[in-house]
Amino acid sequence: MSSIPEHLIPSRLAKRADFDQEVIHSILDEALFCTVSYVSEGKPFSIPTAFVRYKDKIYIHGSVGSHFIREIEKGIPVCISVTLMDAIVVARSAFHHSINYRSVILFATAEKVEKLEDKKEAFEWLTNKIVPGSWGYLRTIKENEIKKTTALAFPIHEASAKLRKGMPIDEEEDLELPIWSGLIPLQTLRQQPVADSFSQKIPVPVHLL
Repeated sequence: MSSIPEHLIPSRLAKRADFDQEVIHSILDEALFCTVSYVSEGKPFSIPTAFVRYKDKIYIHGSVGSHFIREIEKGIPVCISVTLMDAIVVARSAFHHSINYRSVILFATAEKVEKLEDKKEAFEWLTNKIVPGSWGYLRTIKENEIKKTTALAFPIHEASAKLRKGMPIDEEEDLELPIWSGLIPLQTLRQQPVADSFSQKIPVPVHLL
């Protein structure tokens, strides 16, 4: 780990860290939201937002009037975090309860996407991540809508993953206790779409199913 920047190495349970690009990308591609943290005028801020990874960058968007967007587009340092929870780890003692998870921490500064076509592409990537296959189905985005929205890119150069998997790790003397131990799996599911009052007679499009 000598070549890894110190701030990317966890201070606890460093063995759970993973710097493999494919692992980091897979977590970013599965997660729908990230949290962007930064300091402005000496005060800490932490904002959850939808994002998408494309190649070696992640992209977020927001209103051109957003204080959050206007602040980080200046190029101040940000920390971006993503967490996926896979299971609750139920041990024989409260001390060893835990969570099976996959997470990514990313340090970067924003790159503002300036060109109209590049912004449109970023919005397409994000839209199709949140609702796969929807971009070509929707009403075409208007130029003034693109101009009202800021797109920011963050290079995935300083990033690390941290993961926990597997069963509880109980104390050896606790293993014979008549106490149940194991996992409670967690899963995020897309359920059946629910139509609004204007769409009751419109068939649900295939891409939503």
